[in-house]
Amino acid sequence: MTIAADSERPAHAQPAAELPVGDLLLDHVELYVEDLDREASEWTTRFGCTVVGSAGGAGAGFRSLALCQGRIVLVLTEGIDEGHPASLYTALHGSGVGRIAMRTADVAAAFAYAVGRGARPMAEPARLPGPGVVATATIAGFGDVVHTLIEREGTDCLPAGFEPVPSGSEAGPSATEAAGLEEIDHFAVCVRVGGLDEVVKCYQETLGFKEIFEERIVVGSQAMLSKVVQSCKGDITFTIIQPDPEADPGQIDEFLKNHGGAGVQHIAFSSHDAVGSVRALNRAGVDFLKTPGTYYQLLAQRVELMRHGLESLREWNLLVDEDHGGQLFQIFTRSTHPRRTLFFEVIERLGAETFGSSNIKALYEAVELERLQQNASVR
Repeated sequence: MTIAADSERPAHAQPAAELPVGDLLLDHVELYVEDLDREASEWTTRFGCTVVGSAGGAGAGFRSLALCQGRIVLVLTEGIDEGHPASLYTALHGSGVGRIAMRTADVAAAFAYAVGRGARPMAEPARLPGPGVVATATIAGFGDVVHTLIEREGTDCLPAGFEPVPSGSEAGPSATEAAGLEEIDHFAVCVRVGGLDEVVKCYQETLGFKEIFEERIVVGSQAMLSKVVQSCKGDITFTIIQPDPEADPGQIDEFLKNHGGAGVQHIAFSSHDAVGSVRALNRAGVDFLKTPGTYYQLLAQRVELMRHGLESLREWNLLVDEDHGGQLFQIFTRSTHPRRTLFFEVIERLGAETFGSSNIKALYEAVELERLQQNASVR
């Protein structure tokens, strides 16, 4: 088995165009879902989020709930009418990320700039009455994901059109103890062969993102190409991945087939204590991928741990990686999606700036060692 992560380096791409209204901030993420009640229960009872707002109803053609934990704001939307975007999305892809909303100081200026440089307009700028969200506009992103630009006044985190849900209200499930998830570290996005450079260029030219990292990961006969783009101050990060056309089909090809095109493969949530977060999530019923025991036998050869003991990492199946800035600890949930196309990550950074590609190497090395040990014991 050939295992390598080559061409792993900070990117030296052309500088991103600078937005005339300053940097973009992540406002909220909207998941289009097939069953709102089931999804809301999952996020509250297992992930420890709190329902803070609601919108829609039978007359509106949709039902939505807004949930929070730390700086994370998630919106779950179920389409009632067949023509609603959530209904159209789930018919094609199943439940998944349909909208990533970005906050800006001036919606009209940001929209005009993005469209003028090639972004596809989906909804023209509109001024809204009252406090909170005062203007919105929407442009196309990748696949069927769109970006709504949002201009706010004050500190309210609710999207436009949402009514607050008081704590303990019957409008939504009650949350269990929060799991210590703080914010969204990054989105992993899968695109078709040939789409990688196109998507990177689009974010650079229309939204002022910068390319910060690129790599080619080889696992046996499979390979994938990845570039990372980030808003100027680092609040929004997309890890964009495409299959390597010169290699055998692999997991990215499988996502694209099952999802029906480009989309968000996983969302990474940051934590200041990955062991504590994973312990809480696991006890609440979140199922994580298991790590072979041999991974930890080899770990001491790769890194000297800056935090967390080896036994704690082993117990909770956490992975460790290291780069020029420091270390990161990460783990991935087992996908519960019927198409196995969406999952989540918990990540703790101790100065590390990259995304754990060495863990792919280490995991495959561990699996191979385990296989050889089992074969030896049989002889």
